[in-house]
Amino acid sequence: MSRRAPRRTGTPALDLLIEQILDASGATANRDQLFEILVTATRLAGGDADRLDLKITNAALKEMAAAFQVFAPYKDARKATMFGSARTLPNDPLYAQAREMAAALARRGWMVVTGAGPGIMAAGMEGAGRDMAFGVNIRLPFEQGANAFIAQDPKLVEMKYFFTRKLMLMKESDGFVVLPGGFGTLDEAFELLTLLQTGKAEPAPLVLLDVPDGTYWQGWERFLSEEVAARGLVSSDDWSLWRITDDVNEAVEEVIGFYGNYVSSRWVGDVLVIRLRRAPSPQELEVLNAEFSPLCRTGGIEPTDALAAEVAEGDQLDLPRLALRFDRIQYGRLRELINALNRLKTDDRRDDA
Repeated sequence: MSRRAPRRTGTPALDLLIEQILDASGATANRDQLFEILVTATRLAGGDADRLDLKITNAALKEMAAAFQVFAPYKDARKATMFGSARTLPNDPLYAQAREMAAALARRGWMVVTGAGPGIMAAGMEGAGRDMAFGVNIRLPFEQGANAFIAQDPKLVEMKYFFTRKLMLMKESDGFVVLPGGFGTLDEAFELLTLLQTGKAEPAPLVLLDVPDGTYWQGWERFLSEEVAARGLVSSDDWSLWRITDDVNEAVEEVIGFYGNYVSSRWVGDVLVIRLRRAPSPQELEVLNAEFSPLCRTGGIEPTDALAAEVAEGDQLDLPRLALRFDRIQYGRLRELINALNRLKTDDRRDDA
């Protein structure tokens, strides 16, 4: 696939030096991106950034590079990130609920990612077990480092900044579980919802998990309904982006079932391509279009072969596909379309039973 030429420095001699640096480092893949990273560094050198600006840039880049290296060997493993309060004590029922959730995911082959601190984060590590756990720790003056379940593990990353930590907790995972927590937990939940609602993150399952008879998420949802949705600030379709439950088995099925038939999606130009394990029959596709064609700017939902960009990159070419010119607005309804596609897989299993 043809790529645009990388952004240059404007100084041919400097561009040549950057090419020589890449040659000396042995860089062969993704040289366009590496070239632009070095171009950005030269612009910082020649600009007005002060020392604090440069320290933030330097630390953030080093933290991301270290995290990418930790996660790289596990890129094909499904992962779920768990968020929740660091203040939750081991004798709290929420701790046990988080531990069981992580253990149930690990039994199904999923790795668990948490912030590596105490409370719900420790519960997730304990439940998943060291071999199935990642920790992305934040260095805080009032906490003593990573919890004992992940300390000294090669799958532990230490971060200085919340924004780089949050990036890694969200970027690397295929599903998310949030338990009751304070400002940090709510921040993470709302950021996830913002990314899902705006399409800045790939579609993914989000479970808001409580203990039986817990009221935390019901109160949270009531606030959204009465104070946010009532003012027209979010759409009622956005409720499809999360699932509230107090049942671990239901939570696990929500996360894993999201990938029952749906596999992945990507944009190719203005076309959204959805990759599946089983394509809908013509009759099923007709039903899907009757309900979901309003998602399309033009046309409807159609089966397609792999598009040229996918072929050039060898991107999951063995899977059946649907294509639509999605309006890039109704992400709650897009989630409902994915749910409908997953029910095709469920119906198949029921028919075969």
